[in-house]
Amino acid sequence: MIAIIDYNSGNLRSVKNALDRLGAKYILTADPSEIKSADHVILPGVGAAGFAMENLNAKGLVPVIKALRLPVLGICIGMQIMCKDSEEGNVKCMDIFDTHIRKFPVDENAKVPHMGWNSILNMDGKLFKDVPAASYMYFIHSYYPELCSDTIATCRHGKVMFSAALKYENFYGTQFHPEKSGSVGELVLKNFLAL
Repeated sequence: MIAIIDYNSGNLRSVKNALDRLGAKYILTADPSEIKSADHVILPGVGAAGFAMENLNAKGLVPVIKALRLPVLGICIGMQIMCKDSEEGNVKCMDIFDTHIRKFPVDENAKVPHMGWNSILNMDGKLFKDVPAASYMYFIHSYYPELCSDTIATCRHGKVMFSAALKYENFYGTQFHPEKSGSVGELVLKNFLAL
């Protein structure tokens, strides 16, 4: 069973639709016991990092998530709040991934937010098994995770090369939305569920 963490900040419909297409069983929950007893956990997210962290803290879920030893996937804001901190409101985050979230600089050749399809590069690890090199994924964000030792895929937007995906132990994160990235994104989700 997959636990999708419900903390009032998630893009839940598209995640549920993607899991339905894969025939996966899931529950939408903020109950720590249900989260701990799941086989896999997904932390979705859209919106602002500060709002997301406020909601997680209000539900007492930060220590629950950090203590998990089963596969956890953060998507977009769900991944960003698993990093050390975010320039978006100067928010202290969960400090799972060893990197910081920065705002894209003004660049006349690269609009902010970074929205739409972009290729991911330097893919490494089981999350990207059978994913073709330079596959296109769907992004929508104004802030990005810096490159770091936890980076397992990269993407370029304008002058910035950033972490498109991160991994630390059992924790995974994607800045792109696999649930909105067609068959290739579906393969990333399928790979995650096979961990």
